[in-house]
Amino acid sequence: MQEITLYADRGNAETIGDMLMEAGASSYTTQDADEGTAAEAPLFGEPGLEPKVQAWNRSVVTVLAEDSFDWKTAIAVIEKALGIGKIRVKGAGPVPDVDWVRVTQAQFQPIQASRRLWIVPSWSEAPDPKALNMKLDPGVAFGTGSHPTTHLCIQWLDENMPKGATVLDYGCGTGILAIAAAMFGASAVEGCDIDPLAVEAARFNAENNGVKGNFSLPEGIPEGKPYTVVIANILCNPLIALSPVLCGHVAEGGSLVLSGILDDQVDRIISAFHTADQRISLRRWRSEGGWNVLEARKA
Repeated sequence: MQEITLYADRGNAETIGDMLMEAGASSYTTQDADEGTAAEAPLFGEPGLEPKVQAWNRSVVTVLAEDSFDWKTAIAVIEKALGIGKIRVKGAGPVPDVDWVRVTQAQFQPIQASRRLWIVPSWSEAPDPKALNMKLDPGVAFGTGSHPTTHLCIQWLDENMPKGATVLDYGCGTGILAIAAAMFGASAVEGCDIDPLAVEAARFNAENNGVKGNFSLPEGIPEGKPYTVVIANILCNPLIALSPVLCGHVAEGGSLVLSGILDDQVDRIISAFHTADQRISLRRWRSEGGWNVLEARKA
């Protein structure tokens, strides 16, 4: 197997990659050639803040192909077909044999998410067999416990959730927060997500941890159904858009817990939720690495 790395201008990266695949390459990936510099340009943003042009100014295209693949001829044909100048090749060479399964597993080791709870991949032994150990592998949905927003939410549940609480995890991803709540003693947990794959992942993870819970798309949660704890680890703009819905699910005297909020977004979130429900007065509970968890008790 060989790897060829080349540069492509805006609008040409995917075309060049696709044409190399048609010529016999095995796969290709693209990334921002200006990553890590002042010229770096994000392709994705929070809903409502997406870039207008979904393409980097300059891309690095990394191609994998069998040793027999004649990439020099393929590139010359592409240059002529597209009528572009000479494509700049950054480098080409053999790919060393790597056990990618082992490499991937090494990146995901057990994490102590809170005082009582560890998140343990299936290929690892639990560091503390006496602790609460959640079995969770990285997958298609967000939530492995490694991000500050996730383990801050787990810490809140560990330290503040009343035993026997009913919990709604809004934007559940892998279901990690709902499962953690159940392990901490919640009487009932539910989760919802707009991604059907996340819903399936949450159902699998709950069953794999012996947790009974209802996981569905948002329409599967009855409007205004009250919960002792409503927790949402999403992003600033979606949280603001969902503020009336989330406030409406918090039972009287119940708690609202929000995460996925950067330092400069805290005041916007507090204002939006107080506008949505005058009985909700959020405050910062804990922060880490610029990320914040806000909490409120519904008066």
